Amino acid sequence: MNAQNKKPPQSGTLYVVATPIGNLDDLSRRAIETLKKVDLIACEDTRHSRRLLQAHGIDTPLVSHHQHNEHQSAPELIRKLQAGDNIAIISDAGTPLISDPGFTLVRQAHAEKIPVSPVPGASAAIALLSASGLPTDSFRFVGFPPAKASQRRARLSQLRDDPSTLVFYESSHRIADSLQDMVAQLGQDRLATLGRELTKTFETIRHGTLAELSEWVRHDPNQQKGEFVLAVNGHTATISNDISEEQKALASLLKRELPPKKAAKLAAAHHQGNAKAIYQWLIST
Repeated sequence: MNAQNKKPPQSGTLYVVATPIGNLDDLSRRAIETLKKVDLIACEDTRHSRRLLQAHGIDTPLVSHHQHNEHQSAPELIRKLQAGDNIAIISDAGTPLISDPGFTLVRQAHAEKIPVSPVPGASAAIALLSASGLPTDSFRFVGFPPAKASQRRARLSQLRDDPSTLVFYESSHRIADSLQDMVAQLGQDRLATLGRELTKTFETIRHGTLAELSEWVRHDPNQQKGEFVLAVNGHTATISNDISEEQKALASLLKRELPPKKAAKLAAAHHQGNAKAIYQWLIST
């Protein structure tokens, strides 16, 4: 077969691999096997990722791919994928692209018809939500609030009436200020759950109002260290006084077996009530 008739190599696959957010044992068996078999691993910090890989006996070559160089490194990674290499992208912790680099590479891979395959695992946002005690049927991942105070307050003000549970990431040197701004913009009585150093030795999860959490963090310097995830209850509409005791009783009974929205809908239909008002009452009790 001459060079003109030679088939181009089949493109490789880009694997988006979640890594632990603290506890090294949270790396899944599938993730370990994927990281072993790929030709190259693109990571934020090669020194940080090498410690994780060494802990699991993985010696796949690493290449740096972070927020400051991804626009330059992505085209070269795409060329390797097009040549048939399989590549995994990982972040320093958690699921790549969730407030971490990788968007440019994944978007270019799709544009070039290169297969992209997720290998799911740890995510700080989902981990906290599961333990937050707040509604999870609808949530909004906000990520890191703006660093500048004026911009942060403006952003929080935009979120004030959002009915979904809000999930934020925050750094140690801004957590106290962010909580104070949330008290001012979202309301001091808004329920929230703060997660610090999730899955690590000093993991702390605290549930309370924003005012309570703000005071707790402000008066305890130890609670201002580490990495933070905060889930904040969504805006709850004023509960109508027209909700009858019969509607409340039926909705409460149905909620034991059904999701709140379904329970509210059935209770409203049975008693000719307002399903939205009943639903808001259910999730606030």
